[in-house]
Amino acid sequence: MSYTVKQLADLAGVSTRTLHYYDEIGLLAPERIGDNGYRYYGEAAVLRLQQILFYRELDMPLMEIKRLMSRRDFNIRSALEEHRQALGRQVQRLNHLIQTVDDTLLHLKGSKKMKEKQLFAAFSEEQQEEYARQAEQLYDPEIVRASNRKWKSYSPGMKKQVLDEGRQVYLDILAVMDKGPASPEVQACIARWREHMDYFWTPDLDQLLALAQGYNQDERFKQNFDALDPRLAGFMLEAVKEYVEKARK
Repeated sequence: MSYTVKQLADLAGVSTRTLHYYDEIGLLAPERIGDNGYRYYGEAAVLRLQQILFYRELDMPLMEIKRLMSRRDFNIRSALEEHRQALGRQVQRLNHLIQTVDDTLLHLKGSKKMKEKQLFAAFSEEQQEEYARQAEQLYDPEIVRASNRKWKSYSPGMKKQVLDEGRQVYLDILAVMDKGPASPEVQACIARWREHMDYFWTPDLDQLLALAQGYNQDERFKQNFDALDPRLAGFMLEAVKEYVEKARK
């Protein structure tokens, strides 16, 4: 069976513009072009599109998908096995986040006492590396790669110290949220948060604000903040705006 662009777009839940773009960059070509100028896609293209969408679900850049799927040893069955494993890891991580949210809600209701470290159970060193991969899509890739190199140069003890300091900053922000984002107490925490960034990279004021905006606009970041307190990501943005405004005066 052959599909037109619109039929395939409707089938896969993507836009026709997306399929046209995939064709333009050589990622997904039609099986043939009819005398009427219409593109027609066969079963092989349908399976290839499924693979592309699986990789996109895993946040892989299009050019990397193209490079990977153009390899002579690319095998759809092997790729599906890899997708299943990767998606399984995502399910485990999301279940971990859900459990942390549930435990935190019980903690706030007084039904279950959590240790401070448990509040950050979903924020591991592995998650730090995931943040880096996500950040590379939002910021200058070279900055992110340099940050990765810096992080990987730390000893295990140093990494633990950095993570513990970061956790404490967020705990301290939670403790003074009721005072408002412009309060001296909150601004002191934001200054510490800014200094903590030096362990990874040194953002300028615009980048600092973009980072706080990313906490709210990117669901992958926001989920982790919501696990601590649903207000935290939005509060961080308001507090960072105050910090940046004062720093520019």
